[in-house]
Parts: sequence; C-alpha cells; structure tokens
Amino acid sequence: METFDYDDIQLVPNKCIIKSRSEADTSVKFGPKTFKIPVVPANMESVIDEDLAIWLAQNDYYYVMHRFQPEDRADFVKRMHDRGLFASISVGIKDSEYDFIDQLKSEHLAPEYITIDVAHGHSDYVIKMIRYIKQQLPESFLTAGNVATPEAVRELENAGADATKVGVGPGKACITKLKTGFGTGGWQLAALRLCSKAASKPLIADGGIRHNGDIAKSVRFGASMVMIGSLLAGHQESPGHLITIDGKRYKQYWGSASEVQKGAYRNVEGKQMLVPFRGSIKDTLLEMQEDLQSSISYAGGRDLKSITKVDYVVVKNSILNGDY
Repeated sequence: METFDYDDIQLVPNKCIIKSRSEADTSVKFGPKTFKIPVVPANMESVIDEDLAIWLAQNDYYYVMHRFQPEDRADFVKRMHDRGLFASISVGIKDSEYDFIDQLKSEHLAPEYITIDVAHGHSDYVIKMIRYIKQQLPESFLTAGNVATPEAVRELENAGADATKVGVGPGKACITKLKTGFGTGGWQLAALRLCSKAASKPLIADGGIRHNGDIAKSVRFGASMVMIGSLLAGHQESPGHLITIDGKRYKQYWGSASEVQKGAYRNVEGKQMLVPFRGSIKDTLLEMQEDLQSSISYAGGRDLKSITKVDYVVVKNSILNGDY
C-alpha cells in the first residue's frame, strides 16, 4: 500500500483560466446547506464554544458543537433555532445518548446536523447509534466517525450515515499512535485517499492539517470538508486561556482524550499544549479562503471540483527542505 502524508505531496499545476484568484469559488454544499469554505473547526472544547458557533453559523461557516456539556445540548439546539441559525451537535454512544435522541424527538428539536463523535468509529455500537438516529430523526444530516479504512466507510454508510469522518489520531494534540500503536498518524492523507475510493457519500478529513495548503490536498484526495484543530485553536474567539510567556502570547489547546478534558488520568490518548495566539479567527478563515482561491487558480479551474482532478507527485517530506 502506498502511504504518504501532507508533507509528502505536491499538487501539479494546470493552466490558469481565471484573471484573478478572487473569481475562484471556494463554496461547498455539505448536507442541506452551502458554506463559504470546506473547513470546520474541530468539535473540541478548546476550539469551539457557543459564541463562536453562533458567529460561524451567522457567517456561513460550518461548525460542530462539542459534546462536553451534554445536559445543555437540547437547549443549545433551541437557542440556535430561536436565532434562526442551524444547529449542529455531537453525540456519543453511551446508553444515555439514546435518551437524549428520544428527548430531541419528543420536543420536536431536530438539529440540522448531528455528528457521532467516537475515537474508534468502526464499531458495532456506532452502527447501532447511526440506525437509531436515522430512525428517530431522519431529517438530520448525520456524520459518523472517526474511521481509517474503506471497510469502515462502507459499513457506516450502509448503516445510514450521510457522511463519514476519516482520521484516527493524526491531530497535534493526539497521542493515540504512541499510546496504542494504531492510527493514521503519518499517513492520514493516504488513508483519506483509500477511504474516498470506497465512499459514495461525503467525507470529512479530520486531523493532521498543519498548513493552509493541506486543505487543498485534502480536497484533492476526496474530502468534502476538512476538520481543523490546532490551526484554529489559537484565536481570540477560542475558548482556551490566553497565556503570556516571555512576552509572547499563547492559547491553551487540549485533546478530547486528554487528562485535562477527562478530569482524570484514565485511557488518556491526548495532551495539552500551547499554540501561538493568532488574533481573530475571522482573519484566519479569510486567509484560508484566499489560499484556497489560489489553489483553484493553480488547479486550472473556477471551483473546488477542479482541485480533485489535478495530478500529484510524492516528494517524501522534502517540501520544507531549506525553509527552516
């Protein structure tokens, strides 16, 4: 099996057909709605909170609210709908989650998007939850994950998932590969390529994004949406604390499977770190959009679809040679 990751790949340019990159359309339809760019902040407590979710929804960006205040999720859906905004929530697979789905149904609170958020999503219990949600809330667009193989994508799609999330442990705050020996760390982009060959529904590439160009590479290898943690965690709007060290500002960032998140040291597969403070997330999202527009111009097209058609070369981790 050919394996590679983001830093191992360069996309090959095609003839440009637009006069200015501003003509390039970066929008993507994902589920019932169309968004400005194929980027979603990770559904982690250190990346997104309700205030940021409101701003993202108001400005045509996709979001997924985390599941770490489970008792507040129904009210969150109500509050978003009261504002005329779409609701996008996360659920797990514990028995209590079935009661929560029943509550949403009984209160006629169907969120537009639901994400089953499990570290190892190729599971009988995830499949059971997919079937239950599609039975109780068939109008909700359901993403399930996370997975690493074509077989997993097929099984979750066949169970009823509307999209699947690809990536097991490639994130910056994740140490699954070190703690368990398993995962897509180091070959996340190749895993996405493999999974896309089996997928008949949208994929979300989750984890391993270190540069804006990695978003275009994800689209090239089959992603409809790209979930980003560390690159979107260091902002003024990010929930983590702002810390100053030797005159430099940082934000706290921690994994969903970290001791910080769990409140205890058990089954820990994540860590806490500091990421450089990057100002407003609005500026970073705009920069991502502009860089994607440039990617489209290099791809020789007018929209994201053109990126999916370009050739690529495997350069084996030499992209940054001489840069540092």
